[in-house]
Amino acid sequence: MDFAAGFSFFFGQIETLLFSLGSHFSLTSLGTALLFATLFFVWQRLKRGRSLRWRTIWRALFPKRIIESKSNQADIGYLFFNVFVFGVVFGWAVLSYQSISNGVIAGLIALFGQVEPTTLPDYASRGVITVMLFLSYELGYWFNHWLSHKVPVLWEFHKVHHSAKVLTPLTNFRVHPVYTWIFANIIAFSAAVANGLGNYMFGETAYQYALSDTNIILVLFIHTYVHLQHSHMWIAFRGALGRVFVSPAHHQVHHSDNPKHFNKNFGSCLALWDWMFGTLYVPQKQREPLTFGFADHPDAHTVKGELVDPLINAAAHLKPLWQRRPEALAPLPLAKAEES
Repeated sequence: MDFAAGFSFFFGQIETLLFSLGSHFSLTSLGTALLFATLFFVWQRLKRGRSLRWRTIWRALFPKRIIESKSNQADIGYLFFNVFVFGVVFGWAVLSYQSISNGVIAGLIALFGQVEPTTLPDYASRGVITVMLFLSYELGYWFNHWLSHKVPVLWEFHKVHHSAKVLTPLTNFRVHPVYTWIFANIIAFSAAVANGLGNYMFGETAYQYALSDTNIILVLFIHTYVHLQHSHMWIAFRGALGRVFVSPAHHQVHHSDNPKHFNKNFGSCLALWDWMFGTLYVPQKQREPLTFGFADHPDAHTVKGELVDPLINAAAHLKPLWQRRPEALAPLPLAKAEES
């Protein structure tokens, strides 16, 4: 058996994950998140008139109860598992993105005719496409997230993410492969539609501003506070800011096991879609008491509980559908069949 190709793929994925500027888990984005977290804790202590001790700051940034928790250890396992899965899933999504985007352009041409190429400067068309693709990503993210909470079959896969008892940036990898596949293709569909509309509108191919094939606006969010959404950092955006952006506190509320927080704050970077569709919960300025995870999930943080059981539970939800036969297709009773 040739292990060279496997090792090459694994380390290639690790390199892309950690050293690509467009990665959702790049060392640069983790570094800036750590910097912002440190500055926040320093500012909090200075505001309260407390002395600065770096040992205290370190303990605040990396609490022992979180680092040593079984939930965090499981998240580390998810990281390595999904290093493989994400690569395969992303490949499938790219194929659907290309075909849907081309189909949208062809459909618009058939309906409205060919559009003359734009006379706008290149930076203008690229800027518009960049914003359109970012907004389509946010809408696709919101819709996938909303579906995952509302459809029982999909919830079986998504609740793997919500089984986390503590939140760290690694929790982002706590996802079931089925959820990942659905998410990737919904995002591909929404982005493809936006790309097709934009390219038809300009009458020519327009490329977004990107870093390592990732939308530059999304990269900026990843390099500011997105990592802190899965953390113990209570940074709450309030007022108009809290209706536009998903602060770390917004997403921590989303993970809360308090019923008043259920089905709130589905957005990734923007709270706009939540605000528009009535699923927004703006967190309090002061930390709200939150607990995460499921108390009745004895197999949380295990392969059985997080990878196998969701498949079994989802099949149980689907079983009535394939067992039910429409009356029109059901066989007639023998007597009626003879009469006919």
